[in-house]
Amino acid sequence: MKNCIVLLLFCLVSLNCTTQKQPPVPKEREDQVTLKPEKNDDGEWDIEVLDPQWSYFLNAIAQPIAMYSLPTLESRNRMLVSEWNSYYYSGRYRNVIESSIQYDSQENYGLNFNYKLYQVFCFVQWKYGLKLSGLSMTEVR
Repeated sequence: MKNCIVLLLFCLVSLNCTTQKQPPVPKEREDQVTLKPEKNDDGEWDIEVLDPQWSYFLNAIAQPIAMYSLPTLESRNRMLVSEWNSYYYSGRYRNVIESSIQYDSQENYGLNFNYKLYQVFCFVQWKYGLKLSGLSMTEVR
């Protein structure tokens, strides 16, 4: 009987002392959503924002498109997309940032697309109070 107990104890101790499995390497988030710009039926780049306040913001609050040049918007969008994606992949502001943005700085998206993308960042700051370092408070009235 003592031999059985010692043998059982030895088996339990040896099973508990085996090397543990390596934790799995984290893959991309399972709930990952990436927004990739696509051309509309007219062959132009376009953004659709599914928020009832978007039209109001764009027409009444956002600075007019004439205030910006294409190089300025492209530069700001590169920086803001980078910051946005870093927040998304780090999990910060999950209640606001639900997807990453795939923005190719080599692609010619045009003035209207870059303006709308920039205004999306302004809209998020205006509606949710999320301060992005590439935006100043003067961008949102």
